[in-house]
Amino acid sequence: MQTEFKQYIKMVGRGQRAGELLNKEQAFDAMQQMLEDKVSPEQLGAFLMLMRVREETAEELAGFVEACRTTVQSEFTELNIDLDLGCYAGKRRHLPWFLLAVMAFAQSGRRVFIHGTAEPESQRLYVKEALQFFGIEPATNKQSAEQQLNKFGFCYVELADLNKPLDKLIQLRALFGLRSAANTLARMLNPSKAKHSLHGVHHRNFDIRHVDAAQMCNDASVVCFRGEGGEVEFNPEREVTLHYFKQGQKGELKMPALLENWQIKPRELDLAQLQQVWLNQVDNNYAEQAVIGTLAIFLLTTDAVATVEEAIQRAKDIWQHRSATWPLG
Repeated sequence: MQTEFKQYIKMVGRGQRAGELLNKEQAFDAMQQMLEDKVSPEQLGAFLMLMRVREETAEELAGFVEACRTTVQSEFTELNIDLDLGCYAGKRRHLPWFLLAVMAFAQSGRRVFIHGTAEPESQRLYVKEALQFFGIEPATNKQSAEQQLNKFGFCYVELADLNKPLDKLIQLRALFGLRSAANTLARMLNPSKAKHSLHGVHHRNFDIRHVDAAQMCNDASVVCFRGEGGEVEFNPEREVTLHYFKQGQKGELKMPALLENWQIKPRELDLAQLQQVWLNQVDNNYAEQAVIGTLAIFLLTTDAVATVEEAIQRAKDIWQHRSATWPLG
């Protein structure tokens, strides 16, 4: 039996001293009610913003994401996927170089499932826009996703076609002016039930929280790190810690910086440069090291290598032996 939703608002809204944390079952129930439109708009806004101010615990995230997984379109779970990538941050300072890593990784024989959405008024560059620039529209069902996988080795699906109730929560940013836990949950969703799932986050300590929640959800293989702009992209200018939960064990790995000096940020994001870098038509050391570092993280996530050093060397080999033509042409 579901608890009256106002009780959850009271629990999280009483303040620092009297406020309570939700256990996993309560979090599941609260999210399920939100996804099923069983709460009023006022209650929904109050709960989401109270949670944002207080921040969700790993146990609450685990309950929330398990509820969100019950509303995923089941046809996408029938795809045979190696790596799941939730891309919800968008890029502001750099191009989405991780897309080149995805293409190279796919050419090495892996199948990658990318999902994301665009937030209103964010003024960021999202995966959908980047792929549309090269003539690739989002897949909307299992059949079109399979077609993209067979052609490119990866597919991209919008969250609205995977889990409309969760996407509706993300789009509430247009009313709140702030993001909510929905963005975190979308990253953790793994809607295709891929063998391995990689999360990129922006805020400190959320990488650890993701892994703790993955453990509570009994996920098979999850890696989370603080990516460039919050995406699943390695920033080659600094060392990054990869937090993981695999085969029932938690741990961490250190990815070293691949550039000695900080680079000058581009004045504008020119999507044509993605193709130019792939074809070696421009010299962009930042982009190449970002791709190599991201590829190394893909390899570590999917257990293709045993050490960070091996991952970096293997990533260099994959990048150097990519096809001589643009794969999206």
